[in-house]
Amino acid sequence: MNRRDFLKTSVLGAAALGFTGMTGCKVSTRHSFDAIIKNGVIHAGDGKAPIQGDIAIRDGKIAAIGKDLGTNAGTVIDAKGLVVSPGFIDIHTHTDTNLFDAPKGDSRIYQGITSEVGGNCGYCPFVYSDEAWEGRKDRPRHGGPAWRDIDGFYQRLTENKIGINYSSLVGHGDVREAVVGPYNVKTSEEDLKKMGEILDRQLGMGAIGLSYGLEYAPGCYCDTREMVEMNKVVKKHNALYTIHMRNEDDHVLEAMDEAIEAARQSGARLEISHLKAQNPANFDKIDEMLGKIDKARAEGIDIAFDRYPYTAFSTGFTSFIPIELRDGTSEDIYRRLNDKAACEKIKKYAYSRLERFGGPQQVVVAGCNDPANAVYAGKNLAECCKISGMNEWEMIRYLLISEKLEVNQATFAMKEENLKKIYAHPLSMPASDGSVYSPEGPLGKELPHPRSYGTFPRFFEKFVREDKVLDLPTAIWKCTGLPASRIKFKERGLLIPGYAADITVFDPETIADRSTYAQPHQFPAGIAHVFVNGVHTIKEGAHTGALSGIILDNSQLSR
Repeated sequence: MNRRDFLKTSVLGAAALGFTGMTGCKVSTRHSFDAIIKNGVIHAGDGKAPIQGDIAIRDGKIAAIGKDLGTNAGTVIDAKGLVVSPGFIDIHTHTDTNLFDAPKGDSRIYQGITSEVGGNCGYCPFVYSDEAWEGRKDRPRHGGPAWRDIDGFYQRLTENKIGINYSSLVGHGDVREAVVGPYNVKTSEEDLKKMGEILDRQLGMGAIGLSYGLEYAPGCYCDTREMVEMNKVVKKHNALYTIHMRNEDDHVLEAMDEAIEAARQSGARLEISHLKAQNPANFDKIDEMLGKIDKARAEGIDIAFDRYPYTAFSTGFTSFIPIELRDGTSEDIYRRLNDKAACEKIKKYAYSRLERFGGPQQVVVAGCNDPANAVYAGKNLAECCKISGMNEWEMIRYLLISEKLEVNQATFAMKEENLKKIYAHPLSMPASDGSVYSPEGPLGKELPHPRSYGTFPRFFEKFVREDKVLDLPTAIWKCTGLPASRIKFKERGLLIPGYAADITVFDPETIADRSTYAQPHQFPAGIAHVFVNGVHTIKEGAHTGALSGIILDNSQLSR
């Protein structure tokens, strides 16, 4: 049975019920519901003022919303004093294959996330070409196994069962590598035709768009011409074009111009990923950056952006290697790390990055795979140097080689005040740039950025309750209705009868992030209940074990 047939025979793949109940309606208690959430402060997810009332759920859908829907249901929840919201939607994640190790979606569902989008920053678990498949089918791909196409990946997730809804973008870097390899070369017209055909097929199978990672090899080797041609395929499917821009610090304004121009020439809808003005020398560029977005929107470009609510970013240690020296395979990079002349160039570049960050104490080693390096996990680079006796460059080089290039960092390089400006902007939305993790199993041994566990609770805690940057209805819209409209999720992101019953119930006075950089595997406070496709998944703050998530492919989108 293929994935689409599986969904057709699943109760979660059933057609929407024909309920037309509206706020304030009376529903006879003769009707039986699966669940009723009573006495809650109901925020529809549209940014409007809430109402006090009940929500009834039946067969995975919101059956009715009203003042008094009775108690004739299998589950009755008293939500007095609590907010009843659409489930949060995380538009920018790297969850992908982690769902096989944490199928319940632990670090996501506990913070109220019911749907999320993977395949960001130019990377996804699909290799596309037969040659690439033969080279990678027996070894991990970006942290997990690989598939030839998105349909195979979706099929496996569906069979495995998942606790949250999941969609994926196509990674531009992977498409490029499948056609021209991991090299710094200009694509020919024939190359672009092949890349476009791969993308067209994946979008037809259910991918929701195309992501770029222009700070990472091999995606960084593309030019604007290549982006425009690929984005024309995105436009054909009315899908979303997301971009980790080519630069997020000294040349961030030029990088924004490129991202917007690629949208202008292609007509594709644009989502700028994790917008930031990185490093102290660039903090004051944020106003001009937001001005560019406003100008583009006024010119008719369909543009929005997202950002995680932390001042530290997370990326690989390979970012200490200049772009031109990341060309080729891992073996090519190892050779450069052992070549005297190349090492001098990398060393100079690495020190320039440390200087721009504000020193080695700003860079935290975010986990190591080699047991011998466990002592460095969670320590900043200055502390690691004291432990090892190495200087900063020696430490960076040692970690790159001993960890086989797979070592990450969390670097404190952003300004809190800029986050307030970002979230105050009407086109912004919170997104984690993280992944699903669990304190249990193999993922519990890793040291992820706290954003994987706490993005949405921190957003409400910091920017609504404490700093009052946003009112609650607007903040909820940014977590629900707005990202749903960007992705074009069908009948999700709002509390409307007939829509999917993805619902988060939380306490606005206690919702808080508990995850830290030193101890990230901690669930947030204040999330009382979560329903995924009408199934009670978080009950009084604890996971029920339910796996009711589905793949949100093109049959679940409004095109």
